[in-house]
Amino acid sequence: MSGLPVISGMQAIKAFSKVGWLPHRQVGSHVVLRTEGSKVTLTVPKHKELKSGLLRNLIKASGLTVEEFEALLE
Repeated sequence: MSGLPVISGMQAIKAFSKVGWLPHRQVGSHVVLRTEGSKVTLTVPKHKELKSGLLRNLIKASGLTVEEFEALLE
């Protein structure tokens, strides 16, 4: 398993947007993403760096693999 890259919250939001996760609302520094036909929401903090555990949980909740997510960053 490859290690997760260190990315910002905005980079994560842009990557998730490429596969249909769109901003639904923002509460303070946290952006809530939703996708069509799913009850799952992703809450991404707009921090300079996301901790690896949080990023891994967001990727898992979105239904992506780490490798698929890394490909979206390119």
